[in-house]
Amino acid sequence: MISNEHNQPEGKHKKHASLARPITGNFGRNEWAILGAPCINIKLLAADVIAALSPQYKCAYADTSHNDEVISLPGRLASGAVLEYTDQLNNHQFNYSTDLKPVNFKQQFAGTDLVLVNGNHQPAKAQVVIIYNNKMASLQKRVEQLTNVELILLADVADIFDFIKEAIPNWQQLPIYRLDETEKIIDFFKAKMLQSKPKLNGLVLTGGQSLRMGHDKSTINWFGKEQRYYMADLLKEYCDEVYLSCRAEQQQDVAAGYQTLPDTFTGLGPFGAILSAFREKPDSAWLVVACDMPLLGTETFDHLINNRNPSSIATAYESAFDGFPEPLITIWEPKSYPVSLAFLAQGYSCPRKVLINNDTTLLKPLNAEELTNVNTPEDFEKIKRQIHQKIAST
Repeated sequence: MISNEHNQPEGKHKKHASLARPITGNFGRNEWAILGAPCINIKLLAADVIAALSPQYKCAYADTSHNDEVISLPGRLASGAVLEYTDQLNNHQFNYSTDLKPVNFKQQFAGTDLVLVNGNHQPAKAQVVIIYNNKMASLQKRVEQLTNVELILLADVADIFDFIKEAIPNWQQLPIYRLDETEKIIDFFKAKMLQSKPKLNGLVLTGGQSLRMGHDKSTINWFGKEQRYYMADLLKEYCDEVYLSCRAEQQQDVAAGYQTLPDTFTGLGPFGAILSAFREKPDSAWLVVACDMPLLGTETFDHLINNRNPSSIATAYESAFDGFPEPLITIWEPKSYPVSLAFLAQGYSCPRKVLINNDTTLLKPLNAEELTNVNTPEDFEKIKRQIHQKIAST
């Protein structure tokens, strides 16, 4: 169940819910249209950039076919199919005969980190302008597309066209390279990708019913304060903002100085808490931690964060028990949000299933014991003795 509680001015009807929308372009979060050059030169430049960045980032390219004649539909599309899939063994091919809307493109490119677009045919959120002398007229026709130019490349000219200077008031502050300065161009994109790394927020899961324990696990005092506050204070060393995930009725019991994030995807357990966090801040990554792992320490968090891979949907620890990902001590990247929603639409509410069936970076825990859950009174007594022994020995 998804609840939707937003304050509205009295007497004013809102047709749609107030949702935080991810910041994306036509295709993805980080996209550049390359325009102003012959299409073959755009393809070659895109190939150089993608070859350099693809070992670290998932890169994509968007273009338009140059076939001037009407071509027959391929395969079964000619028979009336709306979609045809072919496993090409070394790649996968989907052919559509239906019109694709903007939302379809965003869905298809959601898993990518960088999208380069042939700007001679399609626009993008940011632009790279190539200055060719014999393409002046063509570029002038597209001057209205120059809404967010971030890089200018000189091909066979020594200076920028005057109409480009007029269209880009801040052109003198932009990097300007020769088209053959490939390494500088690649370094530009590398720097942009580093800058685009999503900020990391913390989410401490405290909304469980604690039925097996018999009382609220998040309020157990292991180290001089309730575990929910102890864990939140620990995450503050690593995260921009830290929230206690809870049920709506629990908010009034949270101490001052701690931010809460109530579930808006209710009845889904930890999966609902994760979705609720992304619903609130879809452009942030979330370090999600259960409140029932009292042995967690800085070594485990340091290792997780130092090995974070924003190109994956998540970075997680591998369970020493079954080898599967531990979803509740995991960094969930923004790109995991649409993936998780798709799993929910198919009737799945298990965050571990999302991690298993997608590109997840899995780490071996440095100390598997720190991932121990405390779920029952017997667990409580066992871990309590371990902690007291550890404190006594130090």
